[in-house]
Order: sequence, then structure tokens, then C-alpha cells
Amino acid sequence: MVADLLQQGVAVRAMVRSSEAAAALRAAVPDHAGLEIADRENAFTGVTEVYHLASPMQVGGAEEIVAAARDSAVDVLRAARDAGARRVVLTSSFAAIGYSPKPVRDYTEDDWTDPDTPGLAPYPRSKAVAERAAWDFIEREGGGLELVVINPTWIAGPTLIGEVRSSLQVIKALVEGTMPVVPRQRFGIADVRDVAELHITAMRTPEAAGKRYLALADGPTVTWREVAELLGGEVEEAPGEEPPPLVIRNDRAKRELGFRPRPAQTTLTETVESMRALGLL
Repeated sequence: MVADLLQQGVAVRAMVRSSEAAAALRAAVPDHAGLEIADRENAFTGVTEVYHLASPMQVGGAEEIVAAARDSAVDVLRAARDAGARRVVLTSSFAAIGYSPKPVRDYTEDDWTDPDTPGLAPYPRSKAVAERAAWDFIEREGGGLELVVINPTWIAGPTLIGEVRSSLQVIKALVEGTMPVVPRQRFGIADVRDVAELHITAMRTPEAAGKRYLALADGPTVTWREVAELLGGEVEEAPGEEPPPLVIRNDRAKRELGFRPRPAQTTLTETVESMRALGLL
């Protein structure tokens, strides 16, 4: 997304959590013109548009993960408000929408994950808590600051850096056959490029203020076995019952933001191609 903004002539000031993250960002954006890496103290000065793109997946125990996600979201919103920014686009997740049981698993942006759902893992709980906290802040203390939230499903897509991280670890294992047994799970696939474009469009669309948008490819949700087959591999599913049907609707993003997602097959194929080009497979 940073590269997309720079290509459009937008000056970008990025605040990152570590020197390693700063180096990775510079490596992913070869043309540094217009890109500034800033520390926490100076990041928001003179900024009118803010993207909050991530929260930690692992920072310690369960409560540390939840607290880090919640506090970072609220801190960014407070700093954006104090700097006079007009809008924040925040990256949440389908984990904040569809991780609580429903009689029929058909999800829209009106659904919320209950953080107190029995057995809920720390990461989805953190996303639900953080997004709720963000909306609560806007309502109570936001002043004139606008908030838009993007809720992607599982993200894949071409990588720009020579490290295997996050979803790429699963792709690598499925392609190389080191993950012969996969969980019985059904989910949606979102292309990282589509998610980036959706963030930018959400920032520029006046009517998007105060809304959340699901981001994923069209068509039915998939299982890990189906993903392996799309990648040309074969796996077995762990013992257990077949996961129930799952529908995740991206209608609002398509209708209001002109969202036209890439097919899941394209996303997976081009993910593998980029990994091979970088010597990761």
C-alpha cells in the first residue's frame, strides 16, 4: 500500500515498531522518494490521513496480545485526533466479525465476534477488543475525526521481501509438502493488493466514514485441503467433522467502494510465483 501511495505522488510518513521493520519497509519500496520513516514523537505532525495497518500476533501471553492491539489502536486514534487528522482507516480482521458461533454461518459487517466466546484464541479476541475500543473512542472522544475499518479474511498475495512470514509460512509448507495434515477449517482469501487498494479507496470516499468493510475474494469460502489442491499439492485433513458451510459477504465493499477482488486462484498462484522469484521455494 505504501508503494501504491508513493506511485500516486502521495508523500508517506511511516511509523514502525522497530529498526528491523523500517529496513523491511525500505526493502519493499525500492523508490524511497516521498517516504519518511518517523518515530512516535513526530509521526503525526502535519498529517491529515492515517492508516493503522497491523497489530501484534505474538507479544507474550494472551492478555499482552489483547492489550497491545487495543492500546495501539486507541493511541493511534488519539494521536490522529490531536494532530487534526481528518480520517483514520484501520485494519481490523474478519476475526472481529465471524469468530463467534451462529446457527447459520452467514456473516456481514453487522456481525461481531464476542471476545468472551469460550475457547476463543488470543489473536481473534485481540482484534475484536481492539476494533470495539476504536469505535468507542470515536464515539466518546473522537471530536471531528472519522474512522473507517477494513476487515480482511486470511491474506495472501505476492511478497515484496525475501523472508517467509505469516501466511507465506503456510503456503511454503503446502507447496513443499511439509504440512501433510491440515486443520478442518473453512475461510475466505483476500489478496494483499486488493486489501491495499481498498484502504486507499476507503480513505478517499466521503461516504465510507463510520463504516466497516469486509474484504475477500468472490465465490465460496475454501478449506485448507482445497487450498493445497489449488497449489498443486495433496494433503489429508485432520480427523473430525466436516466444517459447516461458511458465507462471508463482501457486498458492501463492492457496492460502496467499487471493490473488484482478484480470484482466489490468481492470488495463490501469484503468491507462489513471487516466492519462487525470490528464492523462497
